[in-house]
Amino acid sequence: MLISAARTPDDLAAMVDRRAAGLPVEHVLGWAEFCGLRIAVDPGVFVPRRRTELLVRQAAALASQTAGPADRARVVVLDLCCGSGAVGAAMAAALLDRVELYAVDIDPAAARCARRNVVAASGQVFEGDLYEPLPVALRGRVDILVANAPYVPTEEIRLLPPEARLHEPWVALDGGADGLDVQRRVAAAAPLWLAPGGYLLVETSRRQAPHTVETFTRNGLTPRVVSSEEPDATIVIGTRPALQSGRS
Repeated sequence: MLISAARTPDDLAAMVDRRAAGLPVEHVLGWAEFCGLRIAVDPGVFVPRRRTELLVRQAAALASQTAGPADRARVVVLDLCCGSGAVGAAMAAALLDRVELYAVDIDPAAARCARRNVVAASGQVFEGDLYEPLPVALRGRVDILVANAPYVPTEEIRLLPPEARLHEPWVALDGGADGLDVQRRVAAAAPLWLAPGGYLLVETSRRQAPHTVETFTRNGLTPRVVSSEEPDATIVIGTRPALQSGRS
C-alpha cells in the first residue's frame, strides 16, 4: 500500500519511517478503505474500523425501507460521534445520495476531516457535543440515527494496540467507567430527535450489549441486537414507536 501511494523513493522512505514509528497505516496514507470507499483520514483522527461496516449495512437496509411523507423523498440520517464521517459518507453512497445527511463530532480535527468526506455527499457537519450544535428544526425528523460512540471502558484503553491508544484521540475511545457513558447520553435524547418509527443504531461489544439494550428500553426505544462473527461486530438497534392513530 505504501509503495503504491508513494510518488518518489524519498516519499516511500518517509512513509515507511512513519509507519515503523507506530503511526497507523491509514494516517500515513491519509485515507482508509471503508465500505468500498476511500475515506480521508487526517493524523489524530479516529480510523474507521471494518467491523463498523455492519452498522452501515444494517442502517442502510432500514433506510431503504423507510417510507417518509410523500413530499419528502430523502431519508434523514444523523451520524453522531462521526469521526472522519465514514459512516455518513457510506450511508450516502449506499442510498445513492437519496439522503439528507448531518454529522457531528466534538473533536475539531475530526469535524474538519469529516467535512472532506461528508460535504462531498452533500451533507452538513457540525462541531460540538452530541446533539448540542444541531438545528432545532431537525428535532423529530431523523429517520436513521447512527452513533459509533466510544465504548471502551477507561481502564481498558491501556490494553488497546498502540496505533489506537497513542495516535487516536482519547475522546474517540473513552466510554467512561463501564464504556457506556456516551451511549447512555445518545439514547436518552434520541426520542426527541427521531421521527416516529425512526431508528437508533449504535456499535457496542457482545459483553456490553445487554446493558445497551436496557438503556434503550429505559428511554422508550424497542431494542434488538445484531451480531456478526466476521467481522466480530455487535450493534444494538432501537426503534422509536410510531405514533398510533388518534394519539400524539
